[in-house]
Amino acid sequence: MIDAPLFEDRTQAGEKLAALIQTELMVPSVDATSNKIVYALPRGGLPVASPIANALSCPLTVLVSKKITHPNNPELAVGAVTASGEVLWMEQQKTFSFRPSHWREQAMEVAIDKAKSLESQFLPFCPEVNPSGAILILVDDGIATGMTIAVAVKALAKLAPAQIWLVAPLAPPSMIPWLQEWCSRILHDSKINHRVIVLATPEQFVSVSSFYFKFPQVATSEALEYLKVKS
Repeated sequence: MIDAPLFEDRTQAGEKLAALIQTELMVPSVDATSNKIVYALPRGGLPVASPIANALSCPLTVLVSKKITHPNNPELAVGAVTASGEVLWMEQQKTFSFRPSHWREQAMEVAIDKAKSLESQFLPFCPEVNPSGAILILVDDGIATGMTIAVAVKALAKLAPAQIWLVAPLAPPSMIPWLQEWCSRILHDSKINHRVIVLATPEQFVSVSSFYFKFPQVATSEALEYLKVKS
């Protein structure tokens, strides 16, 4: 049983993460003079990412990723995609390789279309950024399966940054080593450094929402307001 929520809401979680990130930026191995860009996974990642971007005085933008769901069970995630077409299958969490079947290919195309549709709503409000050589801080409101944030790393890696930081308020303990290994594999050839920054790794991980006192669904209109404030 969870005795009490860890966070009041997404904004408070973002403020706590901002403080931790500022401490991490003082580590000697980090070039704190590099440009920093905060990428939120919309929609829930934006209320968390906004306090981080404010604290660092850096741009806030989005990277859209969507779960690939089973056609006969919309609640069952079998993978994840980005709007740019990067894909990660659930089976790759164990083997790092996987050949999808026909129905999975169709489900993937549906998910990519949804990601592109959502991206089109956010892009007009996103700032122009130059990710090359920058520290890219990828933020979500929590990590459960790790699929959507992991596939986003594949997309960010193509932007030639110096570092990619995966940032979230909480994740299952078992997810941290897998994300570390995934990033090491994806980023090895490009020599992009990475960090995984998570505030809490509760052993009894029921769901992301169970660790927040307030965790309402974030509407697109509300999420857009965070980008408009920064622009």
